[in-house]
Amino acid sequence: MRRAVVTRLAWMIVVLFVLSFVVFSIQRTLPSDPVRIFFGRNASKELIAQKQHELGYDRSFFSQYGLFVNRLFHGDLGTSLRTRRPVVSDLMDFLPGTLELAGSAAFVGLLLALVIALTGALRRKGGAIVRVIAIVFSSAPTFLLGLGAVLLFYRHFHWLPAGGRTKSATEGNGWVLLRSIAKGSPSKTWEAIRHLAMPAVALALAPGVAIGRILRGSLLDVLEQEHIRTMRAGGLTERSIVLRHALRNALLPAISMGGLQLGLLLSGVVVVEVVFAWPGLGLYLNQAIRLADFPAVIGVVLVLGVVFVISSAVVDLLQTVADPRLRGRA
Repeated sequence: MRRAVVTRLAWMIVVLFVLSFVVFSIQRTLPSDPVRIFFGRNASKELIAQKQHELGYDRSFFSQYGLFVNRLFHGDLGTSLRTRRPVVSDLMDFLPGTLELAGSAAFVGLLLALVIALTGALRRKGGAIVRVIAIVFSSAPTFLLGLGAVLLFYRHFHWLPAGGRTKSATEGNGWVLLRSIAKGSPSKTWEAIRHLAMPAVALALAPGVAIGRILRGSLLDVLEQEHIRTMRAGGLTERSIVLRHALRNALLPAISMGGLQLGLLLSGVVVVEVVFAWPGLGLYLNQAIRLADFPAVIGVVLVLGVVFVISSAVVDLLQTVADPRLRGRA
């Protein structure tokens, strides 16, 4: 297990290094000048040249990349051209919102996957209906699901808020849900959950259904194995067999599918946050792209890349735990 962890950490460093080089290269090949955008069209050539020299933009490509990596190691991602604040400060404000949304979506997706898999494996009535409904809704584009949810649950029924994280715009950043729980405030916790409900479900549908279908198929395969038949002959109930024995043996394909769904989840975050005006990295990235705010774009891409790489490493380790045969290959 220790060897597996070391191997994953080494690959994480390599992937993040490649990601930083790709992101930096894309920024440098774009025709727009971030310094000119920062100071505006009326800035003098002398001022622009001075700032370009300070930032190292007048150096060679690899020299600039060296400065870029050095700043990264010191936690400096530059200054946002839109907010005029350090990008790191902006990311610290918006990252918790994205993590709470992604974490809530992962939880909802896991529940959905278990419902689909267990109703199918246990032959429950209505299991086929649940699967069909889930597949139909998960096949729709994420932005369409979001818009439909807003029209139905906000405009028509008035059950849920249309967007944002709280009623107050001044409390929309940071760990809203966790802070409410930690303070022991049921009203604010319920308010945070109501704001989370629609975006989390819209984000969770596609990954949850994909994982659930794989887990259901894997469970049905395990339930046909000889040792399971022996358990049935011994008098164990089907529910006990599925929950205590078959489920763990069927997890490996579902964990693999979960790793594949990570990219879909992270890309869906950007869309969902724009649809629901959710103050997270996705909305911040959308606003940065529209105004050619390259430092902010690079910062968000790097953070999402780090989250993806770490999550992928965790999935790999979970696969190793679920299947001891993989430990010798790590």
